[in-house]
Amino acid sequence: MSKEKNIVVGCDIGGAHLKIARAEDGRIVEALTLATPIWLGLDRLIDAARAARRLFAGSRLNVFTMTGELSDIFPSREAGIASLLSIVTEHFPGKSLIYAGRSGFVAPDKATALAADVASANWHASAAFVAKHAGDTLFVDMGSTTTDLLVTQGGRVVHDGYTDAERLATGELVYTGFTRSALIGIASAAPVKGAMSPLMNEYFASIADVHRILSVLDENDDKQPAADGQAKTVAGSIARLARMVGRDASDLTPPEWRELARWFSEQQLRTVHDAAFRVAGRLAGDSAAPVVGAGIGRWQIRRLAARMERPFVDFADLIAASDDARSEASSAAPAAALALLAQDMD
Repeated sequence: MSKEKNIVVGCDIGGAHLKIARAEDGRIVEALTLATPIWLGLDRLIDAARAARRLFAGSRLNVFTMTGELSDIFPSREAGIASLLSIVTEHFPGKSLIYAGRSGFVAPDKATALAADVASANWHASAAFVAKHAGDTLFVDMGSTTTDLLVTQGGRVVHDGYTDAERLATGELVYTGFTRSALIGIASAAPVKGAMSPLMNEYFASIADVHRILSVLDENDDKQPAADGQAKTVAGSIARLARMVGRDASDLTPPEWRELARWFSEQQLRTVHDAAFRVAGRLAGDSAAPVVGAGIGRWQIRRLAARMERPFVDFADLIAASDDARSEASSAAPAAALALLAQDMD
């Protein structure tokens, strides 16, 4: 008689995306990211849970982390956690546990009382997995909206902040990501034809447009509509970028727009680089400690590692996974980490 598979599903409920990773016998076999803009209604998350139901087939345990409680659909983080826990209980099949970071895994009915630990703890799950499997590192996860930077040392996660407010202050959380960040949040002025042009204080374009123009964006990773709701093409992205500097696409040549896009991506990298130097201070003198990169922004993190003169290790190379699932699992690192961390739990 064949042994029954040990199936655990990890889920990261964000404000913009639901990330899911299915592990069978300690190996990620499928990972998936679905657009769930819950600021438009919680039905977006419920619909995604239904669409992904097949990933939960046969699972003995589902484990959840979340950042969606920050969505402005909720009056507070605690209210957001309570609402998301209700959806987990009602709309996700099977037994569930909630990841409460420093408090470990807890039952859903205990999680509300640990709201301060549950809130936005997805970074802790990924970093805990890296600490266990990669030793001393600078772990950097750039998603669609934010970038997490943590040191792992001596088999544990070393951090100065825990809450979002604390981590923003320490540089361990930088509010910039590979697709959703508005360009007005990257800079207030940009070089156009040799002069610094102030930017329009409007959401005319996102960093996804920049990375599309530079041909480094996987279109699968840009799951939200463009700022103007128009085509997500290079021409469309150039038109949106042009509006940011009060121009039309025809005002500059394609190479000139590409140079402007390169400048914006560089500005984003500089912001992350500054935070990385602060956070990596604990690794001073250990030049062999690598940068471990996760998330859809791994292209940017590779550049960061080169600037810091440190080796780069993809989170995908630390996990047991099928070839088809490996890259997507790295993009959904918190979900994959949870599924693997919980493999031996009862």
